[in-house]
Amino acid sequence: MTTRLHGGGCPPAQAPARPSSVRALQKYGRDGRPGCACGATAAPQESRALSDIQVGEGVARVAVLGASGYTGAEVVRLGALHPNLKIAALTADRQAGKAFSDVFPHLVTATDVPELAKIDDVDFHNIDAAFCCLPHATTQKIIASLPPSIRVVDLSADFRLRDTATYKEWYGGDHQAPELQKEAVYGLTEIFRSAIQSARLVANPGCYPTSICLPLFPLLQQQLVQKDGIIIDAKSGVTGAGRSPAESKLFCEVADGMHAYGVSSHRHMPEIEQCLSDAAGFPVRVSFTPHLVPMSRGMMSTIYVQMSEGVTANTLRSALQHFYDAEPFVKVLPAGTFPQTRHVRGSNLNLIGVSEDRLSGRAIILSVIDNLVKGASGQAIQNMNLVLGVDETTGLMQQPLFP
Repeated sequence: MTTRLHGGGCPPAQAPARPSSVRALQKYGRDGRPGCACGATAAPQESRALSDIQVGEGVARVAVLGASGYTGAEVVRLGALHPNLKIAALTADRQAGKAFSDVFPHLVTATDVPELAKIDDVDFHNIDAAFCCLPHATTQKIIASLPPSIRVVDLSADFRLRDTATYKEWYGGDHQAPELQKEAVYGLTEIFRSAIQSARLVANPGCYPTSICLPLFPLLQQQLVQKDGIIIDAKSGVTGAGRSPAESKLFCEVADGMHAYGVSSHRHMPEIEQCLSDAAGFPVRVSFTPHLVPMSRGMMSTIYVQMSEGVTANTLRSALQHFYDAEPFVKVLPAGTFPQTRHVRGSNLNLIGVSEDRLSGRAIILSVIDNLVKGASGQAIQNMNLVLGVDETTGLMQQPLFP
């Protein structure tokens, strides 16, 4: 299906085909949707092309559901100057009736946005697309109730796990929209680009899985690293824990130190393993420990791998550079150069560094992202750009903020 924005004049330029997406999707079904290791894929679903939706001058009317959280605010920040998005609805049930700038004063100049409203008060027949930034386990019924013409990028975890039994195991409740789950496309943009372009529902990846799967996916797919013995030591800024108040996020609980959390039980673990298993073609298990560090945003994943016979760190680096050569947001650094979280702050970039380990046959991979941008709202807009048929870099070419 070819999708493009409706409006006068020429359609927006399409992003050029990325060689990496072609290589990655060779493992998947003919429709490009990720399937299980046996090759099964979800059936494609029919949805109304945006060329059939009455939007003016190449602009899609979008709703941001759950706009009072950090990821919702980032969607508004990035979307306010997006030439093809018109923010037509903002929801936050507990903040309904307030101006958006009353909840997020730093966005006082984003004046062309509506007041916050309750979800039940939104007329979704006037909406073309939606970013769903609601908490986990609250999204399934809401998305299932939306008109089928609305394209959705869901930033929660509710549609990331293909197996609903796995979802129940890790999130503690039955999946409320199992039929819709079959339609969802996992939105790791650089890997599943072709499937995302024709999707009605995109499951935006989690922040940790994004920082981990982007470097590991091509290496496992090309059998350059072994599936066993992968160790991931990841660190996130406090915004990764969300905006809802909690004792564990108080200043005195977070400042002047760091701590591990979700040890051997973090909910991103099955998502990471699902993606890496798709890459390898057989089940992959990892040792993953996340940590909270006293900074507002940023994420670093330090990944330890056993290389395949005859492979060196230079081999890994060259393979990643080749795989991501045409990608605008994934950059593999030269030998001896390693990424820092401050080098991606506020941007949609993923920076990757590779080093030989002192232990024979092992390598260390460092991957950094801004957890709120490439790890959430920036990747969501990148995916929505693909769904809408506009260049996927639109609205996302901000340089990192430093110092």
